[in-house]
Amino acid sequence: MSGPVLHLARPWLEFDLGCRMEVLSWAVNRPGRVRARRILWREVRNADLPEDLDAVEWLDGELRARDALDAVTFLTSRDVGCFTQGEARIGAAHAHAVATVGLSNAERVGHRIDRAGHDWGTINLALRVNLGLTEAALFEAMSIAVEARTAAVIAADLPLGPGPATGTGTDCVALAAPLGDLPYAGLHTDLGEAMGLAVYGAVLEGALAWKATCKAVG
Repeated sequence: MSGPVLHLARPWLEFDLGCRMEVLSWAVNRPGRVRARRILWREVRNADLPEDLDAVEWLDGELRARDALDAVTFLTSRDVGCFTQGEARIGAAHAHAVATVGLSNAERVGHRIDRAGHDWGTINLALRVNLGLTEAALFEAMSIAVEARTAAVIAADLPLGPGPATGTGTDCVALAAPLGDLPYAGLHTDLGEAMGLAVYGAVLEGALAWKATCKAVG
C-alpha cells in the first residue's frame, strides 16, 4: 500500500489515498460507505451556484470533465489552498487528516441561526488511517473524528448567541480505512488517540487561520 499524496490545482484539491479504501462519508458525490482511491474538494463561489442551479448535477458535470466520478467529493467555498493537515503515529496506528475550515456558517449544536441571505461556510475533513477496520470499528472511528473536529471548533472559541460554536451547518467528514479485523477504534486505543490528535490539529489550525483573516468562507 503506497502512501497518501495531496495535489492542489485550484479549484481542486485531491487527497490520493494511495490505494482503494473503504470510505465512509455524507459527501455530495458518492456518500455513504463506498470504495474509493481519492477524496476531492471542489472550490466554488456564489457565481458558480445560482439559486436555480442543481448543485449535484453541476458537480456531476465537473467531475465528468475531470474523469473523477469515482472520487468522494466535497463542495467548499473556502480557498482550497488554505487546507491544513494533521498527522499522528501511536504504536502501529497512523492517522492523516486534511481539512478546509470556514466558519461563516457556524452553529452551536441544538440551536439554529437564520443564515438566509448570507454566505455559507463549512468544515470539510478527510481522515485516512492505516489499520484495517471492521464495519463496527469504521463507525466508531467516524465518531472519534467528529468528536475531535467539535473539540477543535470549541477550542477556537467562536462565540454565538447560544454559546460557543461547535461546528457549522454544513460540515462533512470522509473517513478512509482499509477493510480489516480491528474491532475497536475508541479513545482508549492507539488508533483512537492518533485520529484525535490528527483531526484536532488540522481543524484547530484551520479555524484559527479563518478567524485571523475572516476574508474567505468555507
